Amino acid sequence: MRIAFVGEALIDFTAIEGLRFEGHEGGAPANGAIAAARLGEPTGFITQLSTDLFGERLLQHLERNGVDTRFVLRSDAPSTLAFVERTPQTNRYAFYTQGTADTRWAPDPLPTLPDSCRYLHFGAISLLTEPAAGRITALVEAQRGRRIVLFDPNVRPSLIPDMAGYRARLPRWVAACDLLKLSDEDAAHIAPGRAPGDTAAALLASNDGPGPRAVLLTRGGEGVTLYRAGRAPIAVRPPAVQVVDTIGAGDAFAAALSVALLAQGVEQVAQLGTLTDEAWHTVLRFAVTAAALNCTRAGAAPPTRAELDAALNHFSKEQQA
Repeated sequence: MRIAFVGEALIDFTAIEGLRFEGHEGGAPANGAIAAARLGEPTGFITQLSTDLFGERLLQHLERNGVDTRFVLRSDAPSTLAFVERTPQTNRYAFYTQGTADTRWAPDPLPTLPDSCRYLHFGAISLLTEPAAGRITALVEAQRGRRIVLFDPNVRPSLIPDMAGYRARLPRWVAACDLLKLSDEDAAHIAPGRAPGDTAAALLASNDGPGPRAVLLTRGGEGVTLYRAGRAPIAVRPPAVQVVDTIGAGDAFAAALSVALLAQGVEQVAQLGTLTDEAWHTVLRFAVTAAALNCTRAGAAPPTRAELDAALNHFSKEQQA
């Protein structure tokens, strides 16, 4: 196991027409685990799944895609469900999380990750409900300095009755991470009225303090901008694709980011600061292309490594023509 994800796994019911919905396996951390595994990195998932029919489907989906499920607990509590309505600009969500298996994840002691694990991803709605939120926070704080921690807040305002309280808790999660990935929508919820780029830059850690060494601000079809302390931002645009569905694009991006950083030999936090601009360009191009390919089909459907390599080769030839 080289990359691990902790958090929720759920069923996304996407609106087709009226009250007709189509189900897809989902949940941001689960999507990320699937994406990293499809890209060829040994990947594990840490959660608690229901023994109901949805939980069985989720477990099968993870295992079918080669995700290591040794840290997946089981419970007779129900599965989390999400209903999604697509809009031209974004997606609207309705979540059903009360008393569900993943929100009740509370192992004691916490799982011991193998030494081979170099990246740990956390974030999204798993941080909104106790006891899972507290145990996930404890897990990631215990990993700081031992592996590279990536935080993706994936803010869902419809699930946050007290946004001021959420913003008050956010600094603790930011301080626990080495890489912070947030969308322009996340930035707008975190700091209303402030330019997303200013928010991203403000969240960078000081040179000797806790917090992210790099912040990655995603802007959908506009691509991503990388912010590092004392360095000029780097912006990379994704290839143009026919968008079918944006669900899971950010999750595919974050997973591909870790895969690409591992390919550059980045296995420790200190190495993030020594990566050249050229290497970062390569990493970001890999990640935005993975996200773009995810958008070409319905539901969270990240590409395989073969699909991504073929796309990178194709788009590279187009640029040279």
